[in-house]
Amino acid sequence: MIRFSILVASDQGSAGQREDRSGPAIAALLKESGAELLESRLVPDERPLIAATLIQMCDRGADLILTSGGTGFSPRDVTPEATLDVIERQVPGIPEAMRARSLAITPRAMLSRAVAGIRGRTLIINLPGSPKAVRECLEVVLPVLDHAIAILTGTTGECAR
Repeated sequence: MIRFSILVASDQGSAGQREDRSGPAIAALLKESGAELLESRLVPDERPLIAATLIQMCDRGADLILTSGGTGFSPRDVTPEATLDVIERQVPGIPEAMRARSLAITPRAMLSRAVAGIRGRTLIINLPGSPKAVRECLEVVLPVLDHAIAILTGTTGECAR
């Protein structure tokens, strides 16, 4: 079973000025797939805080951390940079696949700066801030997550089919 955490980066959401709907959308989709939610946090778009929270979530045993928000062009959108601050290895295929899927829906998908990577035995994936885009991206990622986490955590070493 995948143990996951959610980190939503939103100035307005963390200030109580906007309801977060992407975090609950992530939680629902992952729980439907049989994963266990460890924690969900909503923080402002502050690079050091996002990075520190990611590290805490890794240290608390999350196999997977899904972030939402902060992947656009706004000067406050710093989730990819905070993620790059904490990961040890990048996994470029995941955001490439998400962007390819999203490009079939909207040309604005090419503006996503989402990244994915590994810290220790935790996979971190940046998702968009919109619940609709979260669902579209997770449709691409969910089919490979069990295998990715099994390889990462050492519960399987077999990649050949």
